[in-house]
Amino acid sequence: MRLVIIGGGILGTAHAWAAIARGHEVVHLEREREARGATVRNFGLVWVSGRSAGELELTLRSRELWEEIGGRVAGVGFRPAGSITLVRTPAELAVAEAAASGPTAAARGFALLEPEQVLALNPALRGKYLAGLHCSTDAAVESRQALPALRAHMAASGRYTFHESTEARSITDTGAGAVVLDDRGRRYEADLVVHCPGAAHSGLTRELAGELPVRRVRLQMMQTEPLGEELTTAIADGDSFRYYPGFAGPQVDSLTAEQSQTATAAEHKMQLLCVQRLHGGLTIGDTHEYTEPFAFDVDEAPYEHLTEVTEELLGRRLPRVVRRWAGVYSQSVDPDAIVTRARADTNVWVVTGPGGRGMTLGPAIGEQTADQIGL
Repeated sequence: MRLVIIGGGILGTAHAWAAIARGHEVVHLEREREARGATVRNFGLVWVSGRSAGELELTLRSRELWEEIGGRVAGVGFRPAGSITLVRTPAELAVAEAAASGPTAAARGFALLEPEQVLALNPALRGKYLAGLHCSTDAAVESRQALPALRAHMAASGRYTFHESTEARSITDTGAGAVVLDDRGRRYEADLVVHCPGAAHSGLTRELAGELPVRRVRLQMMQTEPLGEELTTAIADGDSFRYYPGFAGPQVDSLTAEQSQTATAAEHKMQLLCVQRLHGGLTIGDTHEYTEPFAFDVDEAPYEHLTEVTEELLGRRLPRVVRRWAGVYSQSVDPDAIVTRARADTNVWVVTGPGGRGMTLGPAIGEQTADQIGL
């Protein structure tokens, strides 16, 4: 079978990977020279700890797939580092205790650690905290280098072709297949077309599938120079409990009621996530903005907040920040949907809206779509 996949981000690439793995031929179109959206503007975290119970099976499958991929494609930079969510108040500690004793704790690899245990596991954490919720199943990949590495591996199969700087303009279903026309007038004939537009909800996406049940979310993040020591796990702060459904329950309700975030954190709907890149620098974030039109510039206050919290947990000054950025991702507004899949025509599918779960769930979403459309 021959597929044309439109969109070079993590979802498009994951669908290409699933198709190649099943012996099919893939022509892959990307409108930029490289993917420039949320795929390369994230933490590179494979985040099991905060996923809801309903998502856990798929998340663990994706974690398994990432490990398999990492074993075959060294360039993705997969590492099973785990994470520690550091709690600083009694209310946050109550959430961590509930998570560590909950029904999915074993599957997630949760363990509640005393400060000395945290320090033994991650000696860079010399700051102030009451305890740490360790998640041994969390992992990381290098988001800025993973996709080129995956494409190179697929190209070696002889069944994968990537067309950069190529924008799909129209898709015509022929009944027996579909034809894609690009912005240079080139035609691509396919048995199936999968369109993965990321946060581009208008244009071709709207022509194909109408108004999808998705919204756009904006974030801000930053990266530092090398830390000068190893951060052996990813880290998060207690504010992350507010944003991940895996922690939902009365303890989070009490946390929200009893403990206010700082004004900056509340305004920008913030949590701290921090992961060390292979080059030693730290990727730190993030914010959540849901109301469009989004600002075209970045706000300095969130970066000051992130710096303050990270330095408190590390017990040291951060290295110099070398870059800051904003990003926009697509999120399904259906609370029961992990991703939005729309069958636009007999042989045409649109897949988008994984929210902040794209890097975590990409391989499993690609596999799931392949099963659903009969690859």
